[in-house]
Amino acid sequence: MFIYSFKASSIKFFAVICVALAALITLIAFVPAYAGGEASPSGGVAVDVPEAESGVTASYRYDKVKTADDAAAFLRQFGWVVDAGSVESREVTIPAEFDKVFAGYNELQKAQGLDLSKYKKKKVTRHTFTVTNYDGYDGTVYANVLIYRSRVIGGDICSADVNGFVHGFEKPVQE
Repeated sequence: MFIYSFKASSIKFFAVICVALAALITLIAFVPAYAGGEASPSGGVAVDVPEAESGVTASYRYDKVKTADDAAAFLRQFGWVVDAGSVESREVTIPAEFDKVFAGYNELQKAQGLDLSKYKKKKVTRHTFTVTNYDGYDGTVYANVLIYRSRVIGGDICSADVNGFVHGFEKPVQE
């Protein structure tokens, strides 16, 4: 026969362990997953995006983008053809505080299901390409892709003109 005895300090120790375990389980249950099968552009495998007119959904992958070639392949999902020889890759830091211009840029990201506010103070890689198939515009068009830990976290398609345009990855609807 075995006899167990507990002191008050043992009970307190087990109580602290139980509370910590309960807190950990609560965090796991209520905090969304950052990677894996989550269906979000910033942290997931793929996301379904409805097409504006046809009602058809398109699925885009935002993960497994490590190199400039991967970024070019990412842009091809949206129908963009880029000049691989024109790529400029640079490490940039997302600012800790968004000024008026960067806040507006982040609104563009949010419109396409991305959000740069999660990456404040983080160093990310920006790949910039020249787009060769932009319909209805004769000037130079660039595609920017922001990558953090092999995931696309932001980007845009923009013209090089001062009074030009900037929009998300999807091609604009031609009227």
